[in-house]
This record gives sequence, structure tokens and C-alpha cells, in this order.
Amino acid sequence: MKLVGNWNYPTPYQMGAGRIASLAANASSLGMKSPLLVTDSGIVSLEFFQGIVAALAKNGLKAAVFSDIKPNPTGKNIDDGVMLYRKGSHDGVIAIGGGSALDAGKAIALVCNQGASLWDFVDEGDNWSRARPDLIPPIIAVPTTAGTGSEVGRASVILDEETQSKRIIFHPKMMPELVIADPELTVGLPANLTAATGIDALAHNLEAYCAPGYHPMAVGIAVEGMRLIKDWLPRAVADGSDIEARSHMLVASSMGATAFQRGLGAIHALAHPLGALYDAHHGLLNAILMPYVLVANRPAIEGIITDLTRSLGFANFGFDSFLDWVLDLRQELSIPHALEGIGITDNDAEKIGAMALVDPTAGTNPIQFSAQDYAAILRDSVSGRLVR
Repeated sequence: MKLVGNWNYPTPYQMGAGRIASLAANASSLGMKSPLLVTDSGIVSLEFFQGIVAALAKNGLKAAVFSDIKPNPTGKNIDDGVMLYRKGSHDGVIAIGGGSALDAGKAIALVCNQGASLWDFVDEGDNWSRARPDLIPPIIAVPTTAGTGSEVGRASVILDEETQSKRIIFHPKMMPELVIADPELTVGLPANLTAATGIDALAHNLEAYCAPGYHPMAVGIAVEGMRLIKDWLPRAVADGSDIEARSHMLVASSMGATAFQRGLGAIHALAHPLGALYDAHHGLLNAILMPYVLVANRPAIEGIITDLTRSLGFANFGFDSFLDWVLDLRQELSIPHALEGIGITDNDAEKIGAMALVDPTAGTNPIQFSAQDYAAILRDSVSGRLVR
């Protein structure tokens, strides 16, 4: 089956191998004449990116490139990007890359014409209403990893270095006006990053599925997203040139970010402070934390996880069957079993527990854990102690 499609949910979405060829025409149709390309330093020198720059120039678009973005993008990164945007009198943002570049690109677009600080738009109360929506330029998102799903999100996660915390920046118009999801751009992603970003997508779908609250559409999307990940992530990791597997994973990633409008949970509540304090890869943190949070949430989710195993076609139904699958998948993909495997200790367990408690994603965890509960989960995740 040819995996090509033009969709309009949750935003216009062009899916399929080779679709990046339409970028210049699409940018022009959105009124861009001088877009700022926002990416990360690892992508700038790649052949496909140089081809994008050349294609834009050939079609009369005067593009500049901003790539000074950390894996956990910081407020300073955004400020620097805004300065370049203003200096070049740009009229749109094309964000190309993984979650870091996409989050940074959306945040730059939000702030560039507002005359306000990035932190004025932290997702608290009605802060988002401080921004004039007519001053937010058009955004095109081109994902090169299948993990965060930031290409279909209305928010960015940015590190506040002063407070050593990750903060969520939100505005409805941060949703890109167009997504170009071309699996050929993900072929060069190394196996370890394919694995980590893929389980990040699993975490989004899983936590959305488990979040309390009535949202059947999100639940349905999350289940199908997990089915795609179950069937295709091992193939994408085993053979990075498998376009079919890469295609399905790109869609599953977008599905996770669409579904988590229902909410996330303790995996992310812990991953955010850990990423802020240790500058660790977000997807890898989610992958390691996942079974420990599943066990902690078991009293509240055992029934729906059993239902999930039926939906996903497991040979044996039940919570233990799902947990075993997660553990086996992590082992197959060479994900460390414990946080100590990536150099994280439990020395700051109490601090991280307190930070997790107030993280916005904690509010939709199936169980409202205390700071002490989060600290205990962290200690188990560091040591590898998994008590069913």
C-alpha cells in the first residue's frame, strides 16, 4: 500500500515519501517570501537540508538558517532566534528537525513580533491571551524524528535555565499551519535515537490513553497509535531504510501528540525535571521511566490496560502481559533498564519529586501522587527495582 495522504486533522498534513519537494510552493502559498529555517546543528550539514535550502532559493525565497538550539532548548536559544528573525525581517518560520527544533521554531514564531518575553506566555491561566494572534507568522513543521509529535502541537517545552525547570509555552496559533511528514527525511536517524524517540511516541499515546476524563476520540487515536508502534517500531530500529516502518512511526508520533490533549502523566512529570537538571534526552528518559510509572499507577489502570491488550491483539490479556511487552520491547531496542545506566543518581530525589508534583502533566496522572511518591518512583527507576 502506498502510504501517501493529505489530511486536515488536527492541521493540514502532507504525508508521504518525497513530499518535501512541495515545501517551497507551500511556503509561498502561506505568504512567505523570506522564511527563517529553524533546525539543530546536527541537521544543517546534512544533504537533505542543503537540498531544502537550495530549493527555496531556486524558487525565489530568501531563507536564513538558525540552528543554535540545544537538545533541551533554552530560553536563550529562543531569544537568539527571535533576534535573528527580527534582524532579517523574516515573514514565517519553517521548523525542520526533531522535537527540539520544532519546539524552538514554534516558540520563536510566537514571540518574534509581540514585544514581550517568552515567559509571558507560560501555560498558566490565560497567559496565552497576552499575545496578539495576528502578529504570529505562519509556521511550517517538517519532522525528522518520530517521537514528540510537536509538529501537531500548540505548545513548546523550553528550559528556563534560571529556575532549572522546563516550562510549557502555549498559544493556539502555535499549531503549525502545515505539516510535511516525509519519511525519507528520517532514514538517517541512528538506531538508538529511533528507539528513544519511538518510545517517546509510545509514552504520549499510553499516557493519553490512561489519563482520566472523558475524551473517546483521544482514546481511539491513542490505541491506534500504540498499535502502529507495536507493529513498526522494531522494524524501524532494525532497518532504518524501511520507508514503510518510518512512515507508520511518523504518523504514530503525530497521533500521540494529538491524543495527549486528554492529558499526560507521571512519566512526563518526572522526565521534565530530570531533563532540566541532567540535560538528558527526553525520549530516553520516558523510555526508562515507563515501567516504573506503570507499576505505580497499576491500582487505577489495571482494567483499562487489560482492555488495551485485547485491542492490541496480545496473546495473553492483562496488565502483566502489557508490562512484559514494554520490558521486552525496551530490551530489544537496547534501552537501559534503570536511570543509573545513563548517569542519573537519586541524590536529588526529594527535589525532583517536588518538581514533578507541580509539573503541569502531573494533574492528569491517573493517581494524584505526592512529592514523596514521585521521589520513591524515581529511586526505583534509578536502581532498577521493579516491584509488580
